[in-house]
Amino acid sequence: MSGHSKWSTIKRKKGAADSARGKLFSKLTKEITIAARDGGGDIETNARLKLAVEKAKAGNMPNDNIARAINRGTGDMEGVNYEEMIYEGYGPGGIAFYLEITTDNKNRTAAEIRSLFSKNNGNLGSSGCVAYMFEKKGIIHFDPGADEDTIMEIALEAGADDVESDSTGIDVTTPPDMLHVVCDAFKKKEMEWESADLTMIPSNSIMITGKTAEQVLKLMDLFEDHDDVANVYANFDIDEAELLAMG
Repeated sequence: MSGHSKWSTIKRKKGAADSARGKLFSKLTKEITIAARDGGGDIETNARLKLAVEKAKAGNMPNDNIARAINRGTGDMEGVNYEEMIYEGYGPGGIAFYLEITTDNKNRTAAEIRSLFSKNNGNLGSSGCVAYMFEKKGIIHFDPGADEDTIMEIALEAGADDVESDSTGIDVTTPPDMLHVVCDAFKKKEMEWESADLTMIPSNSIMITGKTAEQVLKLMDLFEDHDDVANVYANFDIDEAELLAMG
């Protein structure tokens, strides 16, 4: 399994638990609010907002919640002033971690993220220490069994970079500014995908096993569970059989 899709697969499997804890809606609300603040409240002209709203609907967020988040972003309703930041560091086994943060209190968040690193065999690094190891891409994921030939034809005609498949399904990779265009191309052909996201793909991955794998996945889970971490990426790879054995 490839590094960037590894954690995406794990997140998809644990999504229901996140929703039950209320964290999924909280993170989606922040993303919608910031997208509306930075690009306006019209989803047809604001690609980031359109993607955020689609993710919210896929996560069964009520339409009223979505509307309130947009109105807070555009200033039509009073809301929290969020800041976006990037934190970088190293975890167990020298794995590089790249965190996208959305917070209303950067001092609190910095202390908490630093603590999570230090308590889990890692350390928070300086700005840029691992960013060069990652490249932003769009990823559209289809479940196993989807028509790969049709997906490839539509994707490449719409401007995608690549189409890859493995036991977890089919991933369409796009330039970051083409994700919504390729999604629209699939919509016109009435092809439904499982998820569509902007992600950071590592240029090289480190294979992890045993205790190191357990520690890395634990730290990933802790970051995912943090209210202020919008997204977390790491340059690890793990054998699928070992991942399944770990549950």
